[in-house]
Amino acid sequence: MSIEQTLAAIEDAGVVAVIRLDDPSRLSDVVAALVEGGVRALEVTMTVPGAVDHIRRLAANLPDRFLLGAGTVTDSETVARVVDAGARFIVSPVFRPAIVEAAIAHGVPAAPGCFSPTEVLDAWERGARLIKIFPATALGPSYLKDLRGPMPYLKLMPTGGVTVDNAGDWIAAGAVAVGIGTSLLDTKAIADGRFEVIVEKSRTIVANVARARGAK
Repeated sequence: MSIEQTLAAIEDAGVVAVIRLDDPSRLSDVVAALVEGGVRALEVTMTVPGAVDHIRRLAANLPDRFLLGAGTVTDSETVARVVDAGARFIVSPVFRPAIVEAAIAHGVPAAPGCFSPTEVLDAWERGARLIKIFPATALGPSYLKDLRGPMPYLKLMPTGGVTVDNAGDWIAAGAVAVGIGTSLLDTKAIADGRFEVIVEKSRTIVANVARARGAK
């Protein structure tokens, strides 16, 4: 897929599940639950022990219609490693021009983490065509409307503060997709092996995003 096709697929999916686990032995079960629940874009963060190897294994087994990315990428060297392992998009908690440039050079899109309007525009001008608004916790959906007033061309993906229940509010405010971790990946349910909880939460957020899009 080209960068443009991958970005379109992320936007079509609407939900990017941010997978951050201390116990990677649960990863395959978590991914299976997300997939069963209808989530089609998965981001394995570099904080997962052995993340690159896990991305490689997942990339070899996920159906083509699912997107696998790497998150919490903070240097350009990691970009090369995860793309080689099969990651199709890069997500970072910060904006580092070198990360965006490395991703583009490897033929994949990068979503840098930005907070201020200046950071957002700088990232866009460096070639990032999907901007992760992070941490969105302190901002609220109205911030996206404020940003897109003078810059309506922006493609924004809030992360941090997005929940299963409020995801639709972010979409209604102009987000093309939402990144969601803790609210979707219930740590207690995972520890207890109750992956049906993840399936149900996934179905709920996918439905809420679809409902918000239909109301526009």
